Amino acid sequence: MTNVAHAASQVGRKRWTRLIPVAIIVYIISFMDRTNIGFALNGLHKDLGIDAAQQGLAAGIFFIGYLTLQIPGGYLAERWSAKKFVGIMVLVWGVLAVLSGFVQNFEQLLIVRFFLGVAEAGIWPAILVLISHWFPEAERARAYAFWMMNIAIASIITAPLSGWILSFSDWRWLFIIEGIFPFVIAAPIWWLFVADHPRTAKWCSPEERAYIEEGLAADRAAHPAKEHVSIKHVFSNSVVWRLTLVYFLIQIGFYGLNIWLPKVVKTITGGSPLEVGFVTAIPYILAMVGLWYNAKAADKTGRYSRHVLLSMAIGAVALVISVATGNSMPIIAVVFISIAMAGALAYDGPFWASASRAMPVAVAGTAMGLINAVGNLGGFVGPYVGGFLQDLTNGSFMAMSVFLAACLLAAGLVMLTLRRGGDRPVTEAAEPEVAQPRPTH
Repeated sequence: MTNVAHAASQVGRKRWTRLIPVAIIVYIISFMDRTNIGFALNGLHKDLGIDAAQQGLAAGIFFIGYLTLQIPGGYLAERWSAKKFVGIMVLVWGVLAVLSGFVQNFEQLLIVRFFLGVAEAGIWPAILVLISHWFPEAERARAYAFWMMNIAIASIITAPLSGWILSFSDWRWLFIIEGIFPFVIAAPIWWLFVADHPRTAKWCSPEERAYIEEGLAADRAAHPAKEHVSIKHVFSNSVVWRLTLVYFLIQIGFYGLNIWLPKVVKTITGGSPLEVGFVTAIPYILAMVGLWYNAKAADKTGRYSRHVLLSMAIGAVALVISVATGNSMPIIAVVFISIAMAGALAYDGPFWASASRAMPVAVAGTAMGLINAVGNLGGFVGPYVGGFLQDLTNGSFMAMSVFLAACLLAAGLVMLTLRRGGDRPVTEAAEPEVAQPRPTH
């Protein structure tokens, strides 16, 4: 096993330093265009006259559209090309993101947000499939976590950038300016730098290519009985549906917190849009640390389910404490809401490593598409119920925080039922750490 770690350190790091950063940048822009509505809520209320529940609906309807291409996206990435599929959809979502700045009423806003969800739907499972083509199982939790830092980085960038744009313009220009990024950044670098497999990448050295392909072949050989199954197996597999339930509950908690975070910070600090933007970025800096080190520890132990539970429990408790301290102790409130966000995101690497292990390679794209499709309905439920509870309690965040925290904790408890199929055996977990570069951003 020492030879495995030594071999990994000798074959090159292009899969880490080229492929993952490009995927991060593309998804950062995608995430920005779906969540910047959190900064537009006050303007939407004034100009379109929508209340908190309608604001939550406008934010959450994205995830109804997000259902549509999840399974086809994963399937096409596995059977056709992740590079081509994502490259096309980047351009489509860019058009819709810009159109968001031209809506004239609540109904038009709902329509554009819905189709923005459709356009972005297959990108997540397609990139998950792409990563599974480049990283053997022993590296996968870290590879997923490294890529999924895009969520934290996107929020760090989106918060001050959106606050800055709003400091000299309005919500319309916010959508238009950030909607241009897919055309000038995401699409060019994706088409130039990404390859579907090591064998098609001219920039991948023969040594690194051999290491990756031998590692993937060894993974397939470790559970050959799972290789020849139909897509029907995905829909009848209880493990997939439990993973879907876990993801659904997590997305309720995360997106409920993410969409309403700027408003919570505004209430706590009373700052200007730019100040709110910078304070809102703080939780995501801590979330990056949590993402990486939780995934690193999970790859070392192989106990993916326990690492998901740990992050969920921390997030749930910290969220309630943050809202409970509220205006009386704003610094403490910001500290705990930062811890809550770190917990709500740190599950990502272990969760998807567990999901990719639990399903056969032949249908992994379809399975991850299903998990992401149905699970992301939580992204509709969280913001909408959060807005409803605020209206019900005269603007209080406490009922919302308790609801979101309960969903996070329930997700961690359900994840424990997946230990048998999703965790790596102790003998595999004892392998020395495979060398890879530290992420720098």
